[in-house]
Amino acid sequence: MINREFIFAFGVTFVSLILAFVYGLQTGGIGTALNYLFIALVLGVMEVSLSFDNAVVNASVLKNMTKKWQDRFLVWGILIAVVGMRLIFPILIVALTSGLGFGEVANLALNDSERYAEYLERAEVAISAFGGVFLLLVALNYLIDPEKDVHWLGGFERRLAGIGKLDTIQVVVTVIALMLVTKFMVAPAEQTTALMAGLIGLALYLAMNAIGNLFDADDMAAKAGAAGLSAFLYLEVLDASFSLDGVIGAFAITKVVVIIAAGLAIGAVFVRSLTLFLVHKGTLAEYRYLEHGAHYGILALAIIMLLSTNRNLHVPEVVTGLIGVGFIVWSIFSSLRANRRDALENGGRPQAD
Repeated sequence: MINREFIFAFGVTFVSLILAFVYGLQTGGIGTALNYLFIALVLGVMEVSLSFDNAVVNASVLKNMTKKWQDRFLVWGILIAVVGMRLIFPILIVALTSGLGFGEVANLALNDSERYAEYLERAEVAISAFGGVFLLLVALNYLIDPEKDVHWLGGFERRLAGIGKLDTIQVVVTVIALMLVTKFMVAPAEQTTALMAGLIGLALYLAMNAIGNLFDADDMAAKAGAAGLSAFLYLEVLDASFSLDGVIGAFAITKVVVIIAAGLAIGAVFVRSLTLFLVHKGTLAEYRYLEHGAHYGILALAIIMLLSTNRNLHVPEVVTGLIGVGFIVWSIFSSLRANRRDALENGGRPQAD
């Protein structure tokens, strides 16, 4: 039986696969249709694997939102995630970095996928710097938090929490990382581009964080509209940072934008459905270290993206996805082990895995 959170996801998957198949029939026959169907499915799986830790972090934010905003995150968020973040946003980045007009780039995306892919690859330095900086701040803001009292890796995380008492240390570390990467990893001709893109990611995170700090969990009910909107915007920007890496990786598999959109749509809707599932099932409370694992996965992705500003260094998307999933699985097993230990110490029977 399918959980209600995933009914919409399976519906979108069915429609996306049908569209990919029909598009293949119109452009090349049955062989092309089956090939496009398979590629769309592969891209969907890849997107989920790359963004599993994103779902966990999303759930930590979404659990404090009202049901209305949770529903909006699923319905409106899908439209923004697929059309906005995975189609329009990359086109906008290509337009800004190439000097071409937005309409000209959009025409390339739809009618000349090869050239569009070339321009997108040229913009990879800016994309990696922007996404790497934003995700690095997301990870550090959680890991270097003096108020965090649950520590997965014991003494190491307690020392990180102690460092967090230094005001804005996360920003200082991120700026230093950006400067080092720009100086030693990025080609001289692209250093200004990387620095500007990273600073935009920094500014955007600080702006979203500042808006979010206007509201705490207790404000969500009293100021549901403003608080929900701020959290919604933060989640969409976070999704954009994750999706950029997936969009670039998708072009390594196929240059057909329609099939990329179909595949990434499948992944995007499943990530959102998974987020709601985690919230409704109270999974974050049951697995105490799950958020930790997700943020370590995000930290790894941020480092990989920053290193990817060097065009000679490329980490395959499958490796990136496996690292994130590895941290998630490790954190789940650690949570189960801790639950059993607590049950034994309290004189009860250990919970079954």
